[in-house]
Amino acid sequence: MGSGTVGLSVLDLVPIVAGGTASEALANSLDLAQHAEKWGYRRYWIAEHHNMPGIASSATSVVIGYIAAGTSRIRVGSGGIMLPNHAPLVIAEQFGTLESLFPGRIDLGLGRAPGGDPLSAKALRRSFSSGEEFPQDLLELRSYFEEREGGRTVRAVPGEGLQIPIWLLGSSDFSARLAARLGLPFAFASHFAPDYLHSALAIYRGEFQPSSSLERPYAMVAVNGFVADTDEEAEVLFSSLLQTFLNLVRGTPGKLAPPVTSMDGLWSLQEREAASRMVRYSAVGSPATAKARLDRIAGETQADELIVSSHIYDHRARLRSYRLLAEAWNGTHRASSEKIF
Repeated sequence: MGSGTVGLSVLDLVPIVAGGTASEALANSLDLAQHAEKWGYRRYWIAEHHNMPGIASSATSVVIGYIAAGTSRIRVGSGGIMLPNHAPLVIAEQFGTLESLFPGRIDLGLGRAPGGDPLSAKALRRSFSSGEEFPQDLLELRSYFEEREGGRTVRAVPGEGLQIPIWLLGSSDFSARLAARLGLPFAFASHFAPDYLHSALAIYRGEFQPSSSLERPYAMVAVNGFVADTDEEAEVLFSSLLQTFLNLVRGTPGKLAPPVTSMDGLWSLQEREAASRMVRYSAVGSPATAKARLDRIAGETQADELIVSSHIYDHRARLRSYRLLAEAWNGTHRASSEKIF
C-alpha cells in the first residue's frame, strides 16, 4: 500500500514555543489548518493534554470549534478526547454542538489515558479512576447520539440523532480490541509510543466485527513529520522534538525549544536511547527522503491513513514542512527554491 491509496492528515498539539504565547500558538494552528485544507490533507485533529507548559490544546472542543470555523472543507476533530476526564454527557453535548455548527465535518476520537500527570488528572475528574470504566463510558456516550427511545430521561441536545464518527485511539492492545469488538475505526499513537503498533493492528484486524458504522477495519497510524529542502535542514528542525522528549524523559516538560545543530552534549547515552525509541516512527528529511519513509511505514502497517504531527519551532518552517510533505505524497513536488510566502 502506498501514497496513492493512503490518506494523509494532520495531528496538532498546538505547541507553544519558547518565547511565545498560547494566543500565538492558537493563531498559528488556525493558519496551518487553512493551509492544510488547501494542500489536500484529509482531516485536522487536536489532541487533549493538560498541565503542559508547551501545549495549548487543553480545551480541545473549543479549539476544534475555532479551527472548524476558520476552514470550510477539511474534517476537524479530536485526536483525541481523553474520555476518563469527562462526563460522557458533556462530550456528547460538546460534539453534538460542533456537528450542528459544522455538519459532516466533525470527528470524535477517544482515548482512555489522562492526557497529563496524575495530579492534573485528579483535578479534572469527578472521581479518580485509571481508565477501567472507559468501555462503559464509551457505551454511555454513544447512547446519547442515538435517536431517542421511550423512557430516556437524559438527552444530549444537541447530539441526539447525529451521525458523528467515533474513533478509538490507543498505544496498546486495549483500545484495539475494543474498537474491533464495536466495529469502530482505530488510530495508533506510534508518534510517541510505537512499541505495540504491529501487535495492536494485528489484533484489531483479526478480531474486527462489522458494524453499522464500519464494514471492515480502518486503521490510522500516527507519525512525526519533519520535511525541508535537504535532509540536513530537516534533521535540525527535528531537534526541537528530540528536546521535547528529552524533557519528558527527565520529567521536566516545557515550551517547544528552538532547534539546534547537534544534540551532542544535551543528553546522556541513556537519554538519547530513550527519546529516540519513542520517536522512531518519524519521517525526517527532504521531500524524497520523507516520502520514502512514509511509504515504508504505510507498507509495513498497511495503514489506511497516516496522521502527521510536526513539532517545529518556526511557524514558517512548519508550514513549509507540511506543504512539501503533501506535494511529495501527492506526486506534485518539484525541486525549487520558491518559498510559500
